[in-house]
Amino acid sequence: MTQQLVLDLQLPVVPSFEGYVRGDNAEPLFMLSEWAAGSDDVRFLYLWGESGVGKSYLASAAAARLGAAVTVPPAALPQEVAADDVLLVDGVDTLSPDQQIRLFDHYNTLREGNGRLMATGSKPPMLLGLRDDLTTRLGWGLVYQLRALSDTDKAAALRRRAAGLGFELTDEVADYLLRHAARDLPSLNAVLERVNREALSQRRVVTVPLVREVLQAPSA
Repeated sequence: MTQQLVLDLQLPVVPSFEGYVRGDNAEPLFMLSEWAAGSDDVRFLYLWGESGVGKSYLASAAAARLGAAVTVPPAALPQEVAADDVLLVDGVDTLSPDQQIRLFDHYNTLREGNGRLMATGSKPPMLLGLRDDLTTRLGWGLVYQLRALSDTDKAAALRRRAAGLGFELTDEVADYLLRHAARDLPSLNAVLERVNREALSQRRVVTVPLVREVLQAPSA
Protein backbone atom coordinates (compact mmCIF):
# COMPACT_ATOMS: atom_id res chain seq x y z
CA MET A 1 0.00 0.00 0.00
CA THR A 2 2.83 2.42 0.88
CA GLN A 3 4.48 1.81 -2.49
CA GLN A 4 1.17 2.47 -4.25
CA LEU A 5 0.74 5.74 -2.36
CA VAL A 6 4.23 6.80 -3.41
CA LEU A 7 3.45 5.98 -7.04
CA ASP A 8 0.19 7.91 -6.82
CA LEU A 9 2.12 10.97 -5.59
CA GLN A 10 4.53 10.89 -8.53
CA LEU A 11 3.68 13.66 -10.97
CA PRO A 12 3.77 12.61 -14.62
CA VAL A 13 6.24 14.55 -16.74
CA VAL A 14 5.12 15.30 -20.28
CA PRO A 15 8.06 16.30 -22.50
CA SER A 16 7.71 19.89 -23.70
CA PHE A 17 9.80 22.55 -25.38
CA GLU A 18 9.37 24.67 -22.25
CA GLY A 19 10.75 21.84 -20.11
CA TYR A 20 13.99 21.65 -22.11
CA VAL A 21 16.87 23.68 -20.69
CA ARG A 22 18.29 25.10 -23.88
CA GLY A 23 21.82 26.06 -22.83
CA ASP A 24 23.69 26.69 -26.09
CA ASN A 25 20.84 25.18 -28.12
CA ALA A 26 18.60 28.21 -28.56
CA GLU A 27 18.68 28.13 -32.37
CA PRO A 28 17.86 24.42 -32.88
CA LEU A 29 15.13 24.67 -30.23
CA PHE A 30 13.62 27.66 -32.02
CA MET A 31 13.74 25.87 -35.36
CA LEU A 32 12.13 22.79 -33.86
CA SER A 33 9.33 25.01 -32.54
CA GLU A 34 8.93 26.44 -36.03
CA TRP A 35 8.85 22.93 -37.47
CA ALA A 36 6.17 21.84 -35.01
CA ALA A 37 4.17 24.99 -35.82
CA GLY A 38 4.07 23.97 -39.48
CA SER A 39 6.40 26.61 -40.90
CA ASP A 40 6.91 26.22 -44.65
CA ASP A 41 10.55 27.22 -44.15
CA VAL A 42 11.26 24.31 -41.77
CA ARG A 43 9.78 21.14 -43.21
CA PHE A 44 12.74 18.80 -42.78
CA LEU A 45 14.85 18.95 -39.64
CA TYR A 46 17.66 16.74 -38.39
CA LEU A 47 19.09 17.05 -34.86
CA TRP A 48 22.26 15.26 -33.83
CA GLY A 49 24.51 15.05 -30.80
CA GLU A 50 26.07 12.78 -28.23
CA SER A 51 24.06 10.68 -25.81
CA GLY A 52 22.31 12.67 -23.10
CA VAL A 53 21.88 15.99 -24.91
CA GLY A 54 18.10 15.62 -25.18
CA LYS A 55 17.44 14.35 -28.71
CA SER A 56 14.81 11.84 -27.61
CA TYR A 57 13.27 14.33 -25.20
CA LEU A 58 12.81 16.92 -27.95
CA ALA A 59 11.44 14.32 -30.37
CA SER A 60 8.88 13.33 -27.74
CA ALA A 61 8.12 17.00 -27.01
CA ALA A 62 7.46 17.63 -30.71
CA ALA A 63 5.24 14.56 -30.87
CA ALA A 64 3.31 15.71 -27.80
CA ARG A 65 2.86 19.15 -29.33
CA LEU A 66 1.46 17.63 -32.53
CA GLY A 67 -0.39 14.66 -31.07
CA ALA A 68 1.82 12.41 -33.21
CA ALA A 69 3.97 9.35 -32.57
CA VAL A 70 7.73 8.93 -32.60
CA THR A 71 9.26 5.91 -34.32
CA VAL A 72 12.24 4.65 -32.34
CA PRO A 73 14.22 1.99 -34.22
CA PRO A 74 14.27 -0.98 -34.18
CA ALA A 75 10.50 -0.37 -34.11
CA ALA A 76 9.16 -0.52 -37.65
CA LEU A 77 8.53 2.65 -39.61
CA PRO A 78 5.00 3.12 -40.96
CA GLN A 79 4.37 1.09 -44.10
CA GLU A 80 3.09 4.17 -45.91
CA VAL A 81 2.82 7.91 -45.37
CA ALA A 82 0.59 10.45 -47.05
CA ALA A 83 2.14 13.41 -48.82
CA ASP A 84 0.98 15.78 -46.06
CA ASP A 85 1.88 13.56 -43.08
CA VAL A 86 4.24 14.34 -40.21
CA LEU A 87 6.94 11.76 -39.46
CA LEU A 88 9.28 11.68 -36.44
CA VAL A 89 12.15 9.19 -36.27
CA ASP A 90 14.37 9.14 -33.19
CA GLY A 91 17.72 7.44 -33.75
CA VAL A 92 18.19 6.88 -37.46
CA ASP A 93 21.63 5.39 -36.69
CA THR A 94 20.08 1.99 -36.03
CA LEU A 95 17.77 1.74 -39.03
CA SER A 96 18.02 -1.64 -40.74
CA PRO A 97 18.79 -1.73 -44.48
CA ASP A 98 15.10 -2.27 -45.25
CA GLN A 99 14.08 0.57 -42.94
CA GLN A 100 16.60 2.87 -44.62
CA ILE A 101 14.95 2.20 -47.97
CA ARG A 102 11.53 2.83 -46.44
CA LEU A 103 12.61 6.12 -44.85
CA PHE A 104 14.15 7.21 -48.16
CA ASP A 105 10.83 6.52 -49.89
CA HIS A 106 8.88 8.30 -47.14
CA TYR A 107 11.16 11.33 -47.41
CA ASN A 108 10.46 11.59 -51.13
CA THR A 109 6.72 11.25 -50.58
CA LEU A 110 6.70 13.97 -47.91
CA ARG A 111 8.88 16.27 -50.00
CA GLU A 112 6.64 15.96 -53.05
CA GLY A 113 3.67 17.04 -50.95
CA ASN A 114 3.42 19.26 -47.88
CA GLY A 115 4.68 16.69 -45.38
CA ARG A 116 7.33 17.17 -42.74
CA LEU A 117 10.05 15.03 -41.17
CA MET A 118 11.99 15.41 -37.95
CA ALA A 119 14.81 12.93 -37.32
CA THR A 120 17.62 12.52 -34.82
CA GLY A 121 20.95 10.76 -34.78
CA SER A 122 24.30 10.67 -33.03
CA LYS A 123 26.28 12.13 -35.94
CA PRO A 124 25.85 14.53 -38.87
CA PRO A 125 24.01 12.89 -41.78
CA MET A 126 27.07 12.18 -43.93
CA LEU A 127 28.84 10.40 -41.05
CA LEU A 128 25.98 8.06 -40.12
CA GLY A 129 27.11 5.12 -42.21
CA LEU A 130 23.67 4.74 -43.78
CA ARG A 131 22.72 4.57 -47.46
CA ASP A 132 24.21 7.48 -49.40
CA ASP A 133 20.85 8.44 -50.90
CA LEU A 134 19.24 8.57 -47.44
CA THR A 135 22.04 10.60 -45.81
CA THR A 136 21.87 13.00 -48.74
CA ARG A 137 18.15 13.48 -48.16
CA LEU A 138 18.63 14.03 -44.42
CA GLY A 139 21.25 16.66 -45.22
CA TRP A 140 18.90 18.54 -47.56
CA GLY A 141 16.91 19.92 -44.66
CA LEU A 142 18.08 21.95 -41.70
CA VAL A 143 20.76 20.18 -39.64
CA TYR A 144 21.66 21.22 -36.10
CA GLN A 145 23.96 19.84 -33.45
CA LEU A 146 22.59 19.71 -29.91
CA ARG A 147 25.37 20.63 -27.52
CA ALA A 148 25.85 19.28 -24.00
CA LEU A 149 24.77 21.46 -21.12
CA SER A 150 27.20 23.21 -18.80
CA ASP A 151 27.08 22.33 -15.10
CA THR A 152 25.11 25.53 -14.49
CA ASP A 153 22.56 24.50 -17.10
CA LYS A 154 22.39 20.96 -15.71
CA ALA A 155 21.70 22.33 -12.23
CA ALA A 156 18.92 24.48 -13.69
CA ALA A 157 17.49 21.43 -15.46
CA LEU A 158 17.58 19.43 -12.23
CA ARG A 159 15.81 22.19 -10.32
CA ARG A 160 13.12 22.32 -13.01
CA ARG A 161 12.73 18.53 -12.91
CA ALA A 162 12.50 18.60 -9.10
CA ALA A 163 9.81 21.27 -9.28
CA GLY A 164 7.89 19.01 -11.66
CA LEU A 165 8.17 16.22 -9.11
CA GLY A 166 6.84 18.51 -6.40
CA PHE A 167 9.85 19.55 -4.35
CA GLU A 168 12.52 22.24 -4.28
CA LEU A 169 16.08 21.19 -5.06
CA THR A 170 18.67 23.14 -3.08
CA ASP A 171 21.96 24.31 -4.58
CA GLU A 172 23.79 22.02 -2.16
CA VAL A 173 21.94 18.92 -3.35
CA ALA A 174 22.28 19.89 -7.01
CA ASP A 175 26.03 20.37 -6.57
CA TYR A 176 26.34 17.01 -4.80
CA LEU A 177 24.52 15.25 -7.62
CA LEU A 178 26.77 16.83 -10.23
CA ARG A 179 29.88 15.75 -8.33
CA HIS A 180 28.86 12.21 -7.39
CA ALA A 181 26.35 10.90 -9.97
CA ALA A 182 26.71 10.12 -13.68
CA ARG A 183 26.93 13.46 -15.41
CA ASP A 184 24.57 13.05 -18.37
CA LEU A 185 21.15 14.58 -17.79
CA PRO A 186 19.02 11.43 -18.30
CA SER A 187 21.07 9.62 -15.62
CA LEU A 188 20.87 12.61 -13.29
CA ASN A 189 17.10 12.78 -13.75
CA ALA A 190 16.82 9.06 -13.05
CA VAL A 191 18.72 9.52 -9.78
CA LEU A 192 16.52 12.48 -8.90
CA GLU A 193 13.40 10.36 -9.40
CA ARG A 194 14.82 7.62 -7.16
CA VAL A 195 15.59 10.24 -4.53
CA ASN A 196 12.07 11.60 -4.78
CA ARG A 197 10.56 8.11 -4.34
CA GLU A 198 12.65 7.55 -1.21
CA ALA A 199 11.77 10.98 0.16
CA LEU A 200 8.07 10.27 -0.29
CA SER A 201 8.20 6.73 1.09
CA GLN A 202 10.27 7.78 4.13
CA ARG A 203 8.54 11.17 4.53
CA ARG A 204 11.88 12.94 4.43
CA VAL A 205 13.11 16.16 2.88
CA VAL A 206 15.50 15.80 -0.04
CA THR A 207 18.93 16.45 1.47
CA VAL A 208 22.51 15.47 0.73
CA PRO A 209 22.39 12.56 3.24
CA LEU A 210 19.31 11.14 1.50
CA VAL A 211 20.93 11.51 -1.93
CA ARG A 212 24.05 9.80 -0.60
CA GLU A 213 21.96 6.85 0.63
CA VAL A 214 20.25 6.52 -2.74
CA LEU A 215 23.53 6.63 -4.66
CA GLN A 216 25.05 3.99 -2.39
CA ALA A 217 22.04 1.68 -2.64
CA PRO A 218 21.72 -0.75 -5.57
CA SER A 219 19.32 0.41 -8.29
CA ALA A 220 15.95 -1.34 -8.36
